[in-house]
Order: sequence, then structure tokens, then C-alpha cells
Amino acid sequence: MTSAVVVGSGPNGLSAAIRLASAGVEVLVLEAQSELGGGTRTSELTLPGVLHDDCAAFHPTGVASPYFRSLGLERHGLRWSWPEIDLAHPLDDGRAGLAARDASFTDSSLGVDARRWHRMFDAPVRNFDDLAREVFQPVVHVPRHPVTLGRFGLSAAQPATWLARRFSDEPARALLTGVAAHAFSRLDTPFSGSVGMLLTAAAHAVGWPVAEGGSAAITRALLAELASHGGTVRTGTRVTTLADVAEQADGMPDILMLDTSPSGAVEILGGRLRAGVRRGLTRYRFGPAAFKVDIALDGDIPWRNPDCGRAGTVHLGGGADEMVATEARVVRGELPERPFVLLGQQYLADPSRSAGGINPIYAYAHVPHAYSGDATEAVLAQIERFAPGFRDQVVAISARNAVGLADHNENYVGGDIATGANHARQILFRPRIAGNPYALGALRGSSRDDAVRAYLCSAATPPGAGVHGMGGFHAAEAALRHAGG
Repeated sequence: MTSAVVVGSGPNGLSAAIRLASAGVEVLVLEAQSELGGGTRTSELTLPGVLHDDCAAFHPTGVASPYFRSLGLERHGLRWSWPEIDLAHPLDDGRAGLAARDASFTDSSLGVDARRWHRMFDAPVRNFDDLAREVFQPVVHVPRHPVTLGRFGLSAAQPATWLARRFSDEPARALLTGVAAHAFSRLDTPFSGSVGMLLTAAAHAVGWPVAEGGSAAITRALLAELASHGGTVRTGTRVTTLADVAEQADGMPDILMLDTSPSGAVEILGGRLRAGVRRGLTRYRFGPAAFKVDIALDGDIPWRNPDCGRAGTVHLGGGADEMVATEARVVRGELPERPFVLLGQQYLADPSRSAGGINPIYAYAHVPHAYSGDATEAVLAQIERFAPGFRDQVVAISARNAVGLADHNENYVGGDIATGANHARQILFRPRIAGNPYALGALRGSSRDDAVRAYLCSAATPPGAGVHGMGGFHAAEAALRHAGG
């Protein structure tokens, strides 16, 4: 019987494990932490009963994922919940750009730019299912929907600054630029508009839902699906060498699947990697970090613009030009006085996360790579900027800097929660330029080791960051093709 070991239990690792186990492979998942899930964990970070997502919080890519959809995770208890408005971007003048599945919210907020906005997003929204199937795989592939992919690619290849210039007023410019900032990169370079185009289209097509009970509910559903196929999981098991794999699996497996960063893969596989593969992985670059602040709040945030109080996600970064300058400074290694902040009000869609009138507020700022300082005050000031009186309602705070994020999840090297810099080359070809970006090849060594083939399946592989499991699925497919060949 073919055997496999999966190192790491994030959504990509579990998806790889499920695909392999469903094909009859004997699968063992090894997780270094005591809790499974990687970026999809939920904890009481501030007060008892108040639930905060540890990292991933909103799931447009999860609800749109072709693989998740095929698994029917709802039968394992996974439930998606949507806020009334998916996304809001407030401005200092009191206006706010809004994105939602209900077009009336967006139209009313964008005013003179509403028709231009529809022209930009009509095709990708109308064809979103086909588009998702194309972009949730490596760039180099034979497209089944070439017209849909080609039309989207013409916009996605542009800098976010170019896309924003299509609009005449600030709500639309800021709304699109704020979504593009999810890439943690400069916004004036080629392909910097790609993330903004995809996630904005998702907001209109499928929304930005949350998982009821917290993002850990996704992990629980994936674990239940894995168990139904006979897969096993072991926590508190750190893998740093191939010897650790052999010890846990009672011998080397036929397939080794790594839900790790490229640097983590190099550490584990060491000299067993082919020289060209090793060079490619060591050239992989990481991007800016997040500084996370979780807040227990008495009541709701007193937003100056009341529509923000109905939005699950709120981007706090001011106008488009301000965000372009801010993100450039972060990439250069500087902490701006007013960093871009993503704020989550998941409890609006999922009240089970609150306790006794105390609501969980999720927020993180973009900060330089490996930033070890304290940006808590900068985050609170950005919220207060658009919600005067906010501080008076704060009951408790839990903060985690880039170093803490990396300790919590080793894939977040230097606090990079995207598991890799999103510059043009790595958007197109990650983790290295290769025909099969998941395959690391046969491992050099003894005759038994030569039979072992390794694969990378983390967010450092296509299609990149997000809770969708597609990196794991494609890596498992690559392993199964080779095993069947």
C-alpha cells in the first residue's frame, strides 16, 4: 500500500492528506503544535467566551474553492455566515466605499463611479466560478476558459495604481486600493492589482463570509473528512529532519508532503534535495509582516460612517495615495505613523463569538518584515481616526507582533502571513520557476530514500495565500499522477 506523511496541518496540508487518503493512500499527518489547523485556529485571546480567529478570518477563497466545494464540508458541520455588507473603506470626510453581494450598497457608496465599477467587475463577477477554477491553479496550464482568464489577466497584470485611476472619486479609488493592499506589497508595480481584482470580484460574486464558531470550524470539518478516509493525525510532533519523518512513520513513506515554507522544506530535506531545486527554494523571498491586535469591546464600534457598523471587514488606510505611500514604506522596512489596518467584525455575521455584550474585534496592521516592536498604539489610533470614542469601549487587548506570529505558525517567516512576497515573479511563479511547482523530486541518498518523492503544498505554492486548500489538492494530484505512472 502506498504511504504518505504530511508535515503540517494547515488547510493545505489537510487538503493534501484528504486527497491522498481518498485515493487509497495510507496517510499520517504530523503537526508540531498542540493544536491543529495552522492559520485556521480560533482562541479565547482576550476574555473567556470571546472567540478570536488566530489568523485567517474571512473566507472568500474558502467559499469559492473548487476543492472545498467538492468535499461537501457542510455535512461535517461547517457553516458559512455573511455580514450585511462584506467590506467597507471609510474616508476622513465621513464617506465610505462599500463592496457587497447586494449591488445597491456598492452603487450608493460609489456615486459617480458606480457605472465604471460595474464595467470593471461585471465580467469577472458574472463568470466567477469559471474564473476561480482558472486562477486557483498554477499560471502555466491549459485553460478551459481562455477568454474569461485572458480578460481578467489584462486587468490583473496592471499596477493597482493604474486600476485606481479609472475612477474619478476617492471612495472607489480607495476601496479598490485597499483590497489590493491584501498583497502586502508595493501597489505601483506590475501585477499588484491582481489580488485586488480577484478579492473584489469575490466580494460581489460569493461574498466574504466567516465560518460559524470561528475559523477553527474549517479545520474541524477537514479533520472529520480526513478521518472518514482513514487518515491519522499526530500533534506535538516537530519535524526538522528526514530522520524525524522515518521515526514517526516507522520507516520512510513513499510520498512526503510538506505544508511548510520553502525555507522549512530546505531545513527538513537538507542535502537530499537536488541542487537545482535547493537553489530555487533558497531564492524564495518573504514579504512584510502583520502586527495583530485582538480587542474585547463593550458594544459596537462607534463608526463615524454608520455603514461601517454593518460590514464584516473594514479597511483603515485613508485615501488611495496614502495607502500607496504607506505600503511602499513598509516594503522598504519602515513603520508608517498610520499603517494600513484590516479590521474584522466577525461577530456581526456570527454572534456566537461574543459573550455578555462583549464583542471580539480582529485587527492587524502591515509592518516591516520581522518587526519586533509594538504597533498596538498605531492600530488603535487608526481605528479611533474613523470611530471617535472607540477607545472608551475597550475592555481587553491581546497583541502579537511579527516574532509572535512566526512562533505561533512557523510558515509565517518574519511574520509574513502570506508565506511569501507578492512581487511579480512570485505571483506568477512560486515557489520557483518550474513546470511542476509542487514537486521537489526524488530525494538523494540511500536506495530506499531514492524511492521517496517530496512535494511542497503550502501557501508558498500556487495559488498562494488564502484558506482554499488548492495548493494541497494540486500537490496531492501531482503525487498521485507520479505514483500511478
